[in-house]
Amino acid sequence: MHPLDVVKTRFQIQRGTSDPNSYKSLGDCFRTIIRSEGVFGFYKGILPPILAETPKRAVKFFTFEQYKKLLNLTPLSPAVALSAAGLGAGLTEAVVVNPFEVVKVSLQANRDSFKEQPSSFAQARRIIKSDGFGLNGLNKGLTSTLGRHGVFNMIYFGFYFNVKDAIPTNPDPTLEFLRKFAIGLVSGTISSCVNIPFDVAKSRIQGPQPVPGEIKYRTCFQTMALVYREEGYLALYKGLVPKIMRLGPGGAVMLLVYEYVSGWLQRNW
Repeated sequence: MHPLDVVKTRFQIQRGTSDPNSYKSLGDCFRTIIRSEGVFGFYKGILPPILAETPKRAVKFFTFEQYKKLLNLTPLSPAVALSAAGLGAGLTEAVVVNPFEVVKVSLQANRDSFKEQPSSFAQARRIIKSDGFGLNGLNKGLTSTLGRHGVFNMIYFGFYFNVKDAIPTNPDPTLEFLRKFAIGLVSGTISSCVNIPFDVAKSRIQGPQPVPGEIKYRTCFQTMALVYREEGYLALYKGLVPKIMRLGPGGAVMLLVYEYVSGWLQRNW
């Protein structure tokens, strides 16, 4: 799925048709990367997600369960409590993952060949040395990451569990699996469509600025407003197709694994 993430980032950081590095289409992006950067160009910045994936998912699902237990003690309806628990899990996850995202996006935006690109550790050291650990350095774009993960998980968990409970279960194990997969697919797709403006803002803030040495994209909502004013509202949805291709089925698989594994643990532990 990482090649789709690289393509998504490339689309999100380009600044309209006036950008000399603008891709004309999804196919043009794939062809240009293969031609100028090689196949390994699709795997730029892959190490940070690999390192972050296990703690990221552990934090997401563990905190979701904890927030859900706490919110069940409140007068909130179960439907709202599930969405609120998802929001809390997403915000917590964002704090863990943001430094990895800063390194990943800076590597994905680099159009040099894979061999000429610095390693993930070298890039992290460069960012820390020049800008530190704060909101201008390794935690740059934190507000956008909070918005991206918070909104995504609020819809992702809320939609999936509420719709799953509303649609009758199927006694056939195969059909029941397909029922859950379809709901998870729709959940991941809707979440991606709603949260992508935060994703675009995050890529603009964490990626290279248009003029080296000048910071144009500073904060989440300032970046959204600037992109809307200069490029139109559709620019806030750049990279939506590769994002859906990655997080639609990927989100469904993740929820199914979570459900079946947690169910097995509850039965056997």
